[in-house]
Amino acid sequence: MVFNFNRLSGGSLPPTVCLSAWLVLGLTEDETFIAIAVSNIQQLLITGATGGVGQLAVAYALKQGYQVRASTRNIAKARPLFDDRVELKQIDLRQPDTLTPSLDGIDAVLCCSGTTAFPSDKWQVDLPSQPFEQLLTWSRIFLDADYRQRHTKNSPAIADDQGVKNLIAAAKNSSVSRFVMVSSLGIDRKDQFPFNLLNAYGVLDAKQAAEQALRDSELTYTIVRPGRLIDGPYTSYDLNTLLKASTDGKQGIVLGRGDQLLGQTSRKDVAAACVECLQNATTEKTTFEIINQGERPVNIAWPKLFTEMAQAG
Repeated sequence: MVFNFNRLSGGSLPPTVCLSAWLVLGLTEDETFIAIAVSNIQQLLITGATGGVGQLAVAYALKQGYQVRASTRNIAKARPLFDDRVELKQIDLRQPDTLTPSLDGIDAVLCCSGTTAFPSDKWQVDLPSQPFEQLLTWSRIFLDADYRQRHTKNSPAIADDQGVKNLIAAAKNSSVSRFVMVSSLGIDRKDQFPFNLLNAYGVLDAKQAAEQALRDSELTYTIVRPGRLIDGPYTSYDLNTLLKASTDGKQGIVLGRGDQLLGQTSRKDVAAACVECLQNATTEKTTFEIINQGERPVNIAWPKLFTEMAQAG
């Protein structure tokens, strides 16, 4: 039987006191021991906060009692979404000078940033004004790697690789003590089907480079690798809707290490995993995969999931 003291108190205990203290009683041979842990993390910076996972991470963190600073390139877009419960900061990971001031007083970073795996408007392509010339430009974007690199401002190489590396570098020189990064299944299998198709334009290469930069840093990190994302994205809701969001899936959560899992993952479960791992020491300096599979319990026992994952090796 597992009790979260903060939740039992109605959320009245601050994170510095008892955000992640659990009391374990009545253990049997089939039950897993979950260690008591206390987190002093209070203030979070969540990047990619207007994206599908980022929005849900903001909402979940607020419900857990954290103070949230949400980064966005467009404050006008984010303000009606998050209201006054969230501090908004205009940050562009591609511009390192915007990062340092935004990390002031931050205890942990949740990096939910990224772009699409395949060329899209989110790549911010330099397009001519004439429709026919636009068609030619898109053709070259898809077919010519050198041209693609010169004429896009937000490709995976820029957003998922260099942008995240910029954030890691800034975090190393700040008050940040924990860094959680959302990555992807298939990093270690990018030459195998179906991940070789997903990596056709380098998104797994970019995420792998950012992962390694985080491991090489002196930060205490956790890398979360979801499968194909489902549920949402919740891109046009207000904060009250996000706070009530629930997974549409009926499947449970499976965690693994070593990039062996294959499946899809609810965005809400990814967001929850990112926030919950801040409370659990077994996820420090760890990379793990997350998919939805099997029967879903009424309540997700995150401490038990993390402990079982650590014990599985």
